Amino acid sequence: MKKLLPTSTAGSLPKPSWLAESETLWSPWKLQDQALVDGKKDALCVSLHEQQQAGIDIVSDGEQTRQHFVTTFIEHLNGVDFENRKIVKIRDRYDASVPTVVGPVSRQKPVFVEAAKFLRQQTDQPIKWALPGPMTMIDTLYDDHYKSREKLAWEFAIILNQEAKELEAAGVDIIQFDEPAFNVFFDDVNKWGIACLERAIEGLKCETAVHICYGYGIKANTDWKKTLGNEWRQYEEAFPKLQASNIDIISLECHNSHVPMELLELIRGKKVMVGAIDVATNTIETPEEVANTLREALKYVDADKLYPCTNCGMAPLSREVARGKLKALSDGAAIVRKELSV
Repeated sequence: MKKLLPTSTAGSLPKPSWLAESETLWSPWKLQDQALVDGKKDALCVSLHEQQQAGIDIVSDGEQTRQHFVTTFIEHLNGVDFENRKIVKIRDRYDASVPTVVGPVSRQKPVFVEAAKFLRQQTDQPIKWALPGPMTMIDTLYDDHYKSREKLAWEFAIILNQEAKELEAAGVDIIQFDEPAFNVFFDDVNKWGIACLERAIEGLKCETAVHICYGYGIKANTDWKKTLGNEWRQYEEAFPKLQASNIDIISLECHNSHVPMELLELIRGKKVMVGAIDVATNTIETPEEVANTLREALKYVDADKLYPCTNCGMAPLSREVARGKLKALSDGAAIVRKELSV
């Protein structure tokens, strides 16, 4: 019988300090050449082991083989110049130095498929693999070629679809697209963002997810959250169209955020990865706090469709804190699972 309330993470987990500087995003690798190739595999195994030790049901690579959830994918594509960088405002929030699109974008070879095959060899558990979504990719670049966010997004959707099909063939059970940009560019989301996402999942038989969060626990994001008032209703803009879309699972942020839980009613019928772990604090939740978030979500999500999860990636946290948070997620889900089976 399929497990009720299967737990998972939103994506990234902290890297071992021998691989990259800990508690930082875009941290440079400490190894080179073959040592780096081997080190990434070792880190993936460590990350998997830590998820298993904590009792996580749907495991991932912890994004150990990539520096960043968006740019590492883009690095492998044609048409993007990483030397020619420009400063752009990402997510309408903070300035970042990003690569430039200088010609038609295309994918010459698989980006993550070898790593996914390696993860598949290590475990019989269901595995989830995260890819950047089309809209979040275009938001992390300077476009000097297409001169149209929408055109570039459609090109990326085609490339992502190629990668996703090969990940599925490698044994990935759930392919997740990270779209934090969906909480910012509402008009574009409804005009073409969700349609682009559907192009990225075209023809897939495995389950698909979209992860829409309020970002990592970095200062630019936490400062932005302070401007959003007492109620964060951003999800309201995209949920109706997502509910009607072909995406199977919607992954979102619930714990310690000001998202009104009743917004989940708008995606009734979809599977929901409910973020019950705050990634913007070093405080480790108690299992009971996690259970409370899940109980609240169960008012709007059917039990067989609720997947307890983290709010976002945990790359900027220490490994010790991340381990504690994963264990709390697992233990909190177990409390509610027991209540449901009575």
